[in-house]
Amino acid sequence: MIAVELARRLRAAGLRWTPAPGDRFVMADPAVRVRAGLDDVFVVSEMTVDVADTPGGPLIRFNGTTEWALDSVEKADVLWLPREEQLRELLGADFRRLEAVPGGFVVVVASGGGEERHVDIDSECAYARALLALLEG
Repeated sequence: MIAVELARRLRAAGLRWTPAPGDRFVMADPAVRVRAGLDDVFVVSEMTVDVADTPGGPLIRFNGTTEWALDSVEKADVLWLPREEQLRELLGADFRRLEAVPGGFVVVVASGGGEERHVDIDSECAYARALLALLEG
């Protein structure tokens, strides 16, 4: 799973999210996560967490949760943690390959007629680093 700070950097770089079943997210504000004990990773699921389109924008609703009192939260108040296949898809035609290396993974992407390598101990984080470079480039 990608690190929260890396997800935050992706959002700041312009990555947009349309919530869909299976998507993972955390509360965006670290103070809220700690103060309310909401340091969990949530998954959009039609049974427990769903998305409602409202005039003010997408609203992420928690259905039947008993462990804490939160009915819903605005999409802007959560941080998407994209999965490996989502990150690979977002790289599009620039993605070349994923390589396993001692101690981690390398995502290789096209860059200015050559190739650029993005390394991390976690494959999803390597994909996220490659996407971040693409968005910031």
